[in-house]
Amino acid sequence: MLPTQCENGTTETPAWTITSINENSDWLPANDPCTLELGSGWRIPTSTEWTNVNNSFVPQIDWSGEWNSALKLHAAGGLYPNDGSLFNRGLNGYYWGSVQGSALTSWDLLFLSGYSYMNNYTKAFGFSLRCLKD
Repeated sequence: MLPTQCENGTTETPAWTITSINENSDWLPANDPCTLELGSGWRIPTSTEWTNVNNSFVPQIDWSGEWNSALKLHAAGGLYPNDGSLFNRGLNGYYWGSVQGSALTSWDLLFLSGYSYMNNYTKAFGFSLRCLKD
């Protein structure tokens, strides 16, 4: 894993310790990162809301469908749960939904060059978020 450049000019290599998440819960307001960072009324989209987004745009090979959507989605890639390393940056977009698939997995919107779909990934992956305001 590459070191991270910090604002104060130092570098550090993050310690990655979460390789699995096993909890039987959707994102609740008490632990929803959108609520915690942006305040009351902000939340992660549900899998149904992501499905509606998925059905509303036609993924393009040049990413114009995703980027030109109201959410400005981009292919940020993701972080592996075993070591936190970045994968598929510039190739795939992964966006968490707030609804779990099981105690170990959660629903996300996945898009690649030319197509997109709802997927069910292990909760310990590091994926992007988009926050909605109610």
